[in-house]
Amino acid sequence: MSVFWSEVHEYLPFLLSGAEVTLQLSFISMAGGMILGFLTATGRLSGSRLIRWPLEAYVEIWRDTPLIVQLLLIYFSLPELGIILPAFWAGALGLTLNLSAYLSEVYRAAIQAVDEGQKSAAISLGMSPLQIYRRLIIPQAFVASLPTQGGYFIALLKDCSLVSFISVNELLRHATIVISNTFDSMNTYLMVALIYFIMSFTSARCVSWLERKLTPSRHTKGGVANVMPEAVEGITP
Repeated sequence: MSVFWSEVHEYLPFLLSGAEVTLQLSFISMAGGMILGFLTATGRLSGSRLIRWPLEAYVEIWRDTPLIVQLLLIYFSLPELGIILPAFWAGALGLTLNLSAYLSEVYRAAIQAVDEGQKSAAISLGMSPLQIYRRLIIPQAFVASLPTQGGYFIALLKDCSLVSFISVNELLRHATIVISNTFDSMNTYLMVALIYFIMSFTSARCVSWLERKLTPSRHTKGGVANVMPEAVEGITP
């Protein structure tokens, strides 16, 4: 234990600097994945085959191939096409594209779960399709999919360890550097596991807090969505 605590004192700041990079990658990729995932979901729900089929192919390809292979292709193959990305942004791009493919399915299911009666009522009140999405569909779909989004964010925190294979100095890569200096893998990986646990546990609690905060304002006691009064506020029939 004395050896462990001495190594914590010496190497923890270095590991935390790697954890900071992991968090940066996670937040950037989550934001990009949410935006691209929602656009992909809405595109797949459109009536145009020219839009729907390429998006469906994208989702299937990125869900059915390993993330590490996608990262390696982006980092090592794109330069052959004249596209050179720094390791950090190559990792962020790969994580974003992979995550958006999964989130698009989450958003598509959440959008389709919105009561058709509410959509019809919004149309009868003269709301445009953009207003219906912005005031009616998006708020309900976001709240309904929030627990799943939180789960994907926690998984993303851990998937960021894969970018160490393309030379991104995140938490796991910093751990390998420490091990190469100390030859003490057990204590180093124990510190890494504790850091990952703290980040994941904190993220889970934040998602739970956000879900509790948003749910009462969006649902009735019976659990039925009740956003129509807010959605049509200021709309003249």
